[in-house]
Amino acid sequence: MKETSKYPSWFGSLRLDENNELEDTVLHIKDIQFLAETLKDYIFTKPKMNFTGRNLSEEAIKCGFVNSKEEYYSLLHQVSVKTVKLQLAEMEQSDLKIIQAINALDDIDKSANELSERLAEWYGIHFPEIELFGDELAYFISKHGVRKNIGANDNYFNLAESSMGISFNDEDEDIITEYSSNILSLYATRRKIELYIHEQMDIVAPNLSNIAGYLLGARMISIAGSLEKLAKMPSSTIQVIGANKALFKHLRSKATSPKHGIIFNHPTIKGSSWRHRGKISRSLASTVSIAARVDFYSSETVLNDDLAQQLEAKIKSIKKL
Repeated sequence: MKETSKYPSWFGSLRLDENNELEDTVLHIKDIQFLAETLKDYIFTKPKMNFTGRNLSEEAIKCGFVNSKEEYYSLLHQVSVKTVKLQLAEMEQSDLKIIQAINALDDIDKSANELSERLAEWYGIHFPEIELFGDELAYFISKHGVRKNIGANDNYFNLAESSMGISFNDEDEDIITEYSSNILSLYATRRKIELYIHEQMDIVAPNLSNIAGYLLGARMISIAGSLEKLAKMPSSTIQVIGANKALFKHLRSKATSPKHGIIFNHPTIKGSSWRHRGKISRSLASTVSIAARVDFYSSETVLNDDLAQQLEAKIKSIKKL
């Protein structure tokens, strides 16, 4: 019985006879989108196309898919470009989402602090004795409005009764209450974004999140530019990441080199004595480097508790010195 072989190509399926000659073809429709999707699927899900020694442009002309080599290479170029675009669109880039989210969180913190300072000054001329700030003050104003509305059972009732602040009329109360509500909405959005970052870090970089904390880990990814770039950084760079000004000052004027960058915000370093911080920073940076590499290069992102245990043992030995 005559043996034949069937090979997929980007423009159709080729059937070759026992002499390796083209016997039959099943051509795809000549549509850029369809051809690109077909090529992409073959690249990732099918066996590799092997046409060693064959000229596909001639085969495409012979089977009637194109009329000339110029048309073949022009169409192949369009399909290849479209295939790359499809691949890029489907790439998992959750670390980029984390970067945008942590930057948005920092923007909200800056805006909320400025707005809260303005609210404290504004409400302070009406009720200067109150000792609240931020979302607590915003909630208090949204609930009570002016000080005359504070009930007798409230802790601030006596202070309100004897307050030296100026009076607010109904219009004043309405505008500052609305302003407070907007600040509360901003704080609520911040909490949602922080929860989103926590969830995404547990999915994308669980080991980095476990070692550095989800917020610090997200900021490291943001400064590095991506999880991939962070994973490729040496631990010495990770240790001082975020300390650009101090590092440049050291390089320009021979000032003391920085011992740590944003990694200083890790509670292990912050809560340690100054003489241990340098060594703890190095140990933490080394473990962060390993965690980032495990998260990026592993086919499945699985939490490795051994990293945290090893780090804890290192820190304990450092503190004994």
